[in-house]
Amino acid sequence: MGEDVGVRTFSREDRARYREKVRNCLDVFAEMLRESRFDIDRPMSGLEIELNLVDEASDPAMRNADVLAAIADPHFQTELGQFNIEINVPPRRLTGTGTAGFEEHVRASLNAAEEKARAIGAHMVMIGILPTLRPEHLTADTLSANPRYKLLNEQIFAARGEDLPISISGVERLSVTADTITPEAACTSTQFHLQVSPAQFADYWNAAQAIAGIQVALGANSPLLFGRELWRETRIPLFQQATDTRPEEIKAQGVRPRVWFGERWITTVFDLFEENVRYFPALLPVCDAQDPAQTLAAGEVPNLAELRLHNGTIYRWNRPVYDVSRGRPHLRVENRVLPAGPTVLDTIANGAFYFGLVRALAESDRPLWSQMSFSAAEENFNSCARYGIDAQVFWPGLGYLPVTELVLRRLLPLAHHGLDRWGLDPEERDRLLNIIEQRCLTGRNGASWQVETLHRLESADHLDRPEALREVVRHYVTLMHSNRPVHEWPIP
Repeated sequence: MGEDVGVRTFSREDRARYREKVRNCLDVFAEMLRESRFDIDRPMSGLEIELNLVDEASDPAMRNADVLAAIADPHFQTELGQFNIEINVPPRRLTGTGTAGFEEHVRASLNAAEEKARAIGAHMVMIGILPTLRPEHLTADTLSANPRYKLLNEQIFAARGEDLPISISGVERLSVTADTITPEAACTSTQFHLQVSPAQFADYWNAAQAIAGIQVALGANSPLLFGRELWRETRIPLFQQATDTRPEEIKAQGVRPRVWFGERWITTVFDLFEENVRYFPALLPVCDAQDPAQTLAAGEVPNLAELRLHNGTIYRWNRPVYDVSRGRPHLRVENRVLPAGPTVLDTIANGAFYFGLVRALAESDRPLWSQMSFSAAEENFNSCARYGIDAQVFWPGLGYLPVTELVLRRLLPLAHHGLDRWGLDPEERDRLLNIIEQRCLTGRNGASWQVETLHRLESADHLDRPEALREVVRHYVTLMHSNRPVHEWPIP
């Protein structure tokens, strides 16, 4: 969402004024793009990780306010559900040992935070969907105290006019109804940020879209929801459904969902912001006092507050970001496709693969998206979310093949080249990409480990499903703290 929003109601005048301000922001943004007023000298990368809180019984702990007070670190922030928090990692460059710096910072921060959380009876878990979540954990009372979440909930249901059906058919089937957006809180993710110039933005966004399915297949870590085994990355369909403002009749008219893969390759970053304004009504029509045109004319940098807030309520899997840092505007691709976990090391390896591969593809002589339809990229995305590391994908020149074979034959060498282009230390490059290679060779990621462990506990130890899920979480947390990559995790 990007900005805090206080409790309030909105009038028709608020919405009309907001629409005008958003369009003014879009015009100013276009002018800034024409004049090249963006920071492009030292591109930075960033990282956010959403976390679950559990109690001693491995059930969700609705304690994020207490945990954040105990941690007392501004890099940790609240999230939608009271059993969620988020760590925002300071940005850094990828040159040299940049990825090792990310890993050291995240491990030190999480270890210190875990020690403080443990003192008040809570523990942090990096996992896509907490296996012990049950429907009774996701009610209006579960929302965090931040007023923006209550307001967002009210606006989504005002737009829908009816309850949310959540239906997911995977290995097993789930069909429930929700009267709040709290099921979205079940979806905890890792977000990679990559600063790019306006001239390069379309190539990087297109590349990120093209490999989104591959990322999901390798990093899937959300196979269980409400006691059911569903998709290997159930977070994808759950997030799509839990924030859907469209009743069935509106869906039938072809109105776009707010959780959106997109529908075309782009030629400029403006395409994405213009689509946001054209296709999506405001959920939170809060106007800022700044006049962006006057600010730009005065030689200052406008914050484009309305455009940014609107962009924060449209949940693209690769989201464009406009931001201002130290008085200079910049653009980022926010890659949102991956779940949290399983370990910090796995997370950094996922980042290295993404950062390397996306650069290699963005700088290629013959763009991948000139050889591949956008619908094929979306088909890959959905197939990889459903089947994870066992998925089959389409790739230009190769046709349909196992995703692991594609990564081993074609994509790891490209990621290797891309990390060289970033200037990453060769030892660091090889250390991290070897984790991706071993994941492909063993066929084990977080999702496959969770499912194998669950089946083993149910069959060999004769545990019922609820107790087996608690044991999955207990074993997971122990192995998570070991920081051994998930392909090395034993089945209990």
